[in-house]
Amino acid sequence: MTLAGTLCAAVFVGVFVLIATERVHKTKAALAGAVLVILVGFVDQHTAFHGEPRGPGGVDWNTIFLLIGMMIIVNISRRTGMFQWLAIRAAKAARGSPFGILALLAVITAVVSACLDNVTTVLIVAPVAILICETLEIDPVPYLISVILASNIGGASTLVGHPPNIMIASATGFDFLDFLRVDAPVAALALAAFLFGCWLLLRGSLRVEEQARMRIMEFEEARAITDHRLLRRCLLVIGLTLVGFFLHGALGLEPATIALAGAALLLLLYPEGPQEVLAEVEWPTIFFFIGLFVMVSGLVETGVIAVLGHGMLNLAQGSVAAMALGILWLSGVACGIMDHIPYAAAMIPLIHNVSQSLPAGNREVLWWALSLGANLGANMTLIAAATNVVVAGVAERSGYPIHFRRFLKYGVPVTLVNLVL
Repeated sequence: MTLAGTLCAAVFVGVFVLIATERVHKTKAALAGAVLVILVGFVDQHTAFHGEPRGPGGVDWNTIFLLIGMMIIVNISRRTGMFQWLAIRAAKAARGSPFGILALLAVITAVVSACLDNVTTVLIVAPVAILICETLEIDPVPYLISVILASNIGGASTLVGHPPNIMIASATGFDFLDFLRVDAPVAALALAAFLFGCWLLLRGSLRVEEQARMRIMEFEEARAITDHRLLRRCLLVIGLTLVGFFLHGALGLEPATIALAGAALLLLLYPEGPQEVLAEVEWPTIFFFIGLFVMVSGLVETGVIAVLGHGMLNLAQGSVAAMALGILWLSGVACGIMDHIPYAAAMIPLIHNVSQSLPAGNREVLWWALSLGANLGANMTLIAAATNVVVAGVAERSGYPIHFRRFLKYGVPVTLVNLVL
C-alpha cells in the first residue's frame, strides 16, 4: 500500500473512532474527514463529487435524493396521526393482552419500516408504546426493545427500508423487486423467529390487571387522526410511490426519481408552505452521507480498496461460498459495534472490486450477504444503528432508560439467530 493510501486509511479510521466514541458528532466528523481528503489531495474535487475515473466512488446522489424524498413524504404523513392510529388499533386488536400488544406493535413497526424511513417510524411508535405500557402499568423497556429489533428486521426487507440497501441498490442496479425476492423472505423468517423467542421468554412475565386492560379498550383511536383530508392524500401518494418502486426498472427510472416525484406531488397537495416540512428533513444525516461518500472515494483513488480486495480473495482462496459467509458474519458482527452506514459505505467499493474477478453469475451473492449482514447486525447493540439510539433517547427522556447490558440480552441472541437463518 502506498503512503497516500496509508494516510487516507488513517483519516478514515480516525473518523470511525470519533463516531464510535461519540466524542464528535458524526456529521461533523464525516464532513471534516471529507474536506481533509480533498485538501490533502487523496482525491480531487471532481472525482469526489462525481466518481470515476477508477470505478465507483464519489457522492452517490441517487442515495442522497432517495433519502430526501422519503423524508419529505414521511414528514408530511406523520402530521395526519396515521401512525398513532395504527398503534392504538393494534393494542385494541390484541384486547389489551401484553404479549399480543408486543407482537402486533412489532409487526406494524416492521411493515412500516419496510415501506418508509425506519427512524421516523420508531420516533412515532415508541411514545405510543410507552403510553400503552403506562396504562397497563407494566415495564415499557421490553416493548421499546422489540420496536427497535422489529424496525431493523423489517427495514432489511426492501430497497428503501435501510440506508445500506439504498446504497447497495445504487451501486449494483438491483431494483425494489430484487430486494423483495431475496431479503424479504429472510426478514419475514427472522421476524417470526424473534416473535417466537419473545413468546418463549416473556409469556409468563407479561401480566396485567383486568382493570388496566379495560382502560386500553377505552382508547379512541379516531382522535389520533388530526387531518382526514391530508390523510387521504398521503395514502394516495405513498401508494403511488410504492407502485413506482415496484415498476422503476420497467419505467427506466431510478428509485431516487420515484421518491422525489412522490415528495413533489405531496408537497403540491399539502395545504401549508414547504418551510416546516423541509426544515424537518434529517439534514445532519444527509450531510453525514455526503462526507462518507467523499472519504470512501479517497480510499478508492489511493488504492486501499484494491489492496483489501486482493487480501479477501487470497483469504477465501477463490471460494465464493467462503467469501459470502465471511462477508455475512463480518458485516453482522462489525455492524453490531459500529453504525452500519459507514461500514456499508466502505464495503461497497471493496465488494465491487472483488466481484470483478468472479464469474458474472457468482457476484450477486456477495451483495446480498452484505445487505443482510449489515442490516440484521444492527440489532446486536444499542449503538449499532440510528434507530436504536433514537428509541433509547425517547426512553430515557420518558424515565425508562434502556441500559446497554440489558439490550445485549435481547440483541445478541436475536442477531445470532437471524444470521444463522
